[in-house]
Amino acid sequence: MRWWPTSLRSRLTLWYTILLGLPVIVFAVICYVVVSGTLERRTDIFIGDALSAFSRELEAERRASMTVVDAMRTAVTEVRFRELHIAILDSNAQVVAMNALAEDEEVSSASRRPTPDIEQRMLDSVRARAHGTPIAITVPSARGDFRMLARPLDVGGHRYTLTGAYSLRDIDDVLQRVRTMFLLAIPLLLITASFGGYSLARRSLAPVAAMSAQAAAITVSNMHERLPVGGGDELVGLASVVNGLLDRLENAFDQQRRFVTDASHELRTPTAVVRTEADITLSRDHREESEYRESVTVMQDAARRLTRIVDDLFLLSRADSGHLVMRRSPLYLEDLVHDATRAVTGVAHQRGVAIDVRELADAPFDGDADLLGRLLLNLLDNAIKYSPSGSQVDVSLQRRNGHFEIRVGDAGPGIPPESQEQVFDRFYRVDNARSRAETSATSGAGLGLAIARRIAEVHNGGVELAESRPGRTEFLVTLPAHDVAG
Repeated sequence: MRWWPTSLRSRLTLWYTILLGLPVIVFAVICYVVVSGTLERRTDIFIGDALSAFSRELEAERRASMTVVDAMRTAVTEVRFRELHIAILDSNAQVVAMNALAEDEEVSSASRRPTPDIEQRMLDSVRARAHGTPIAITVPSARGDFRMLARPLDVGGHRYTLTGAYSLRDIDDVLQRVRTMFLLAIPLLLITASFGGYSLARRSLAPVAAMSAQAAAITVSNMHERLPVGGGDELVGLASVVNGLLDRLENAFDQQRRFVTDASHELRTPTAVVRTEADITLSRDHREESEYRESVTVMQDAARRLTRIVDDLFLLSRADSGHLVMRRSPLYLEDLVHDATRAVTGVAHQRGVAIDVRELADAPFDGDADLLGRLLLNLLDNAIKYSPSGSQVDVSLQRRNGHFEIRVGDAGPGIPPESQEQVFDRFYRVDNARSRAETSATSGAGLGLAIARRIAEVHNGGVELAESRPGRTEFLVTLPAHDVAG
């Protein structure tokens, strides 16, 4: 509906006015109906009392040995009621007697007396009803409405109809004043209510407007700012929700910024190696074949490292967006552990590190074998890289409390307490000074543990740092235990 206001302030004002105006209008209508009905009942009582008094006077005249007609004419002549017109009709609805105006109201009430045409309409109304049936009707006319009562009258064994008509002009004047008062008061009240509602709506929405302005002022340069949370009304909850959203946005933005910075830093090294080696190779015209092979080998290693970083970033990006393709199939985790340990045996032997598979339980599982194998390789590679020569890396697989637990431990220097919360962050390395030459073929860019955790999470599991102290570091992988169907 186009006429309906779009702003919340205008809608609140309109609703406030409607909710206040409707009861007032209903109250005014009820008051008018009650006043109108009360005045009409009082008029009927007045006419009825007057007709009863006239009946008593007629009975007195009748006992004076007059004829019935003479008694009626004498009664209507001697009995005067201010602005009340009395008439007596016989059984044929013909007028037998009719009163005249009182002397003191000849002028003032002449306009209130029914004209002949109005009298005729009154008589027609009486004739239209059953003879002798009491009636109370209002006869409209251009000079004003008349209220008429008619009741049966028994005189001398004959049935007559006694009627009384009273002008409703005074009552109409009173009702007109009441209508005028309501017609003036109600619009004034509605206007006042609309201004009051607008003021209340503006005051009520002022904190929302201030909150909106403050939220609009928060940009990338000042994302640390938050909306003030005070008072005890509903806006506290709204401010808290908005602040929570800003916290998440700030964290996501900071994470994205760190991600871009770290990724740029990590990608710069292999690309710089490729460019440098290419420049050196092309700078000399005559070189030995062994020199060319050495340069190409360096560029090949740098390209492989660059490819690994890009693949890792792509995997994390798909996992974060929920688009990581899972190729689930029945498998046994102990087979994956055996395959992973065999794959890193050569690297471990070069570094003087032994692999000790301590315990492998039967572990049927539904999952992606490639992803789970990568998880294990990342953990084993990380353990081998930080293990001193002559030590060993231990691996175990157990079923406990409805979960499979894979533990990978090493005898490295441990992770400082201040770094234990960040080891699963992307591009985070405890020792940034560690030589790139020590980086293995599986990791080295600070993405290995982050990838391992995301792979476990997409399998409804997790990876955590179970223990870390000088001489002992252990990572724990938990996966839900369930048997493979068939």
